[in-house]
Amino acid sequence: MHMPIKQIWVDADACPKVIKEILYRAAERVKIPLILVANQPLQVPGSRYIRSMQVAQGFDVADNHIVEQINAGDLVITADIPLAAEVIDRGGKALNPRGELYTQDNIRQRLSMRDFMETLRGSGIDTGGPAALSHADRQAFANQLDRLLVKQAGG
Repeated sequence: MHMPIKQIWVDADACPKVIKEILYRAAERVKIPLILVANQPLQVPGSRYIRSMQVAQGFDVADNHIVEQINAGDLVITADIPLAAEVIDRGGKALNPRGELYTQDNIRQRLSMRDFMETLRGSGIDTGGPAALSHADRQAFANQLDRLLVKQAGG
């Protein structure tokens, strides 16, 4: 059973600009609400489908707001694995900016790996940060987003 996506939420503080631009075009195309949640004011295109929401500064404030607001079937764009896990637990879908769809099957493994890497960093081992977002990553994101939204437009 496929539940249509009713809204798209973006963990916008860390979301790359190019990914936001793909989302703006998608929201207009399939006429779906897109809500960007961030700790600072955001400039978003004037559209009846796109809005931004500024939350207070603070650790996980934007994440917590998204979790409180989402409904089953909503899509959340985030690279934050704990947030993705909470979204999935609430019946939502979570997609990272590199086009990886988090699922019940892979999120526990991602959480374990994240915790492992945090433990390494905590012990002074340099694990490096994520690689820069490549053209292939942007393409993977756009393709995965299209697959998730294609049923919206009756496609």
